[in-house]
Amino acid sequence: MDIGAIWDLIILQPMLNSLIVLCSVLFNNFGLTIIALTIIVNVLMLQLTLKQLHASSAMQELQPKLSELQKKHAKDKQKLAAEQMKLYKESGISPIGCLLPMLVQMPIWLALYQSIIRLLAVSPEDFLGLSQYLYSWPVVYSMLPLGNSFLWLDLATPDKYLVLPILVGGSMWVQQKMVMTPSADPRQKSQSQMMLWMMPLMFAFFTLQFPSGLALFWVTSTVIRVVLQYFITGWGGLAGIVGAKKPARDKKYKKRIAQVEEPSAAAGVVEPGQVLGEEVSGGQAGEEHRKQSYPAPSRTVKHRPRGGKTHRGKKR
Repeated sequence: MDIGAIWDLIILQPMLNSLIVLCSVLFNNFGLTIIALTIIVNVLMLQLTLKQLHASSAMQELQPKLSELQKKHAKDKQKLAAEQMKLYKESGISPIGCLLPMLVQMPIWLALYQSIIRLLAVSPEDFLGLSQYLYSWPVVYSMLPLGNSFLWLDLATPDKYLVLPILVGGSMWVQQKMVMTPSADPRQKSQSQMMLWMMPLMFAFFTLQFPSGLALFWVTSTVIRVVLQYFITGWGGLAGIVGAKKPARDKKYKKRIAQVEEPSAAAGVVEPGQVLGEEVSGGQAGEEHRKQSYPAPSRTVKHRPRGGKTHRGKKR
């Protein structure tokens, strides 16, 4: 059995038949079917998505430390990689966790694309070969052919009104902006701005080339992720735009990142001006420090003569 046959058996056929069954439940509306499929996929991936959102937020917080490492070990790539992995380990962050949900969704996205092409065929010739993918369920054959209209959209063709490409690009921009943190480093700031605009524009362009059903899936999934991101980090980088208060760091990684940013405290190294972990300040704290640091001066003991007599000799 080749890879294509395995793909059809494990991914494409279940996707295609599930869409038909969902459509029979949702008033024979294929647009609602795609939205329902998106919600189901995101519910099944909820724990993985939350982990990815936490990791993305924490990665933004670590960018200043990563920039310092890049400057410090610019000539030694091996040392740089080792220090970066050490930093990730200390802060409890996995860079792979930032990409895993997107990688998992790619097969679903491809299977949905193939299903739309076969189920919403724009010509009779495109229906050829569809029967080999269908299960022998009565509801599957009774539902065909499916309607391809949803609101103003023809789900089998790109959105000619450009509404979905704008929604896809705009929702992705909002999500990217929420995980951004301000930086004084020009290089880091430039990279963040490039990612902020490159990904939304790229996916908006893809939306112009593919059926609207795929764009509907992507914009629904992005909106769900934006809502989840809000509950994790608040408005994030959008705080200044929407007029909200600047949110605190992601609580899950806040303590670990703080320890990484203050290695002297974590390692138990006493800094100048500190005594046993307490800052030395003026006033009462300074007085207490002086009392603890220096021994009290010894008293001068005066010996009094006994019985009022002196050690001088008697006068003769």
